[in-house]
Amino acid sequence: MKSDLLIALGLTFFTTAIFSVGGISAMIPEIHRQVVEVHGWLGNDSFASAFALAQIAPGPNILLMTILGWRIAGWSGLAVATLATIIPTSALSLIAGRAENRIAHARWYGLMKRSFPPLVVGLICASALVTAQAAIDRWFGYALTLGVALFVALTRHNPLVPLSVATLAGIIAGRLGFF
Repeated sequence: MKSDLLIALGLTFFTTAIFSVGGISAMIPEIHRQVVEVHGWLGNDSFASAFALAQIAPGPNILLMTILGWRIAGWSGLAVATLATIIPTSALSLIAGRAENRIAHARWYGLMKRSFPPLVVGLICASALVTAQAAIDRWFGYALTLGVALFVALTRHNPLVPLSVATLAGIIAGRLGFF
């Protein structure tokens, strides 16, 4: 029944959003686990293509949750997934912002605040690994991923350069049977 699916979708995205630290990028491993492994709503390939579309399209990273909701349950899934992700995090941000004024002087708060950047970086790295595992199934994909990552990390060139080259290489590799 569609209403059961929408309730499960809403609860999944709500709980993932409310307990995530570091934004949408940090949610990706858990959303992947829930959507692909736990519920089986989508396969790895569909999840990976939704992620790629969300990253290529202009706009905020929340677009991934919107695309996943749409692929899982159509227009109503789009609305449920988006709202279940936005509403709890917005409310939590509002509450935390107001509380920060009262606790900013506490020593423990400063320590906690300094611990978040490494935590978020770790979660984002985990997101990259989960997404790579979902999207890549051949050596050529790993080579492209590594090449783009090294280019972006080691140069100051626009990321559109390796994106364009990798896209062209992927098209050629597909025509030659590597994909």
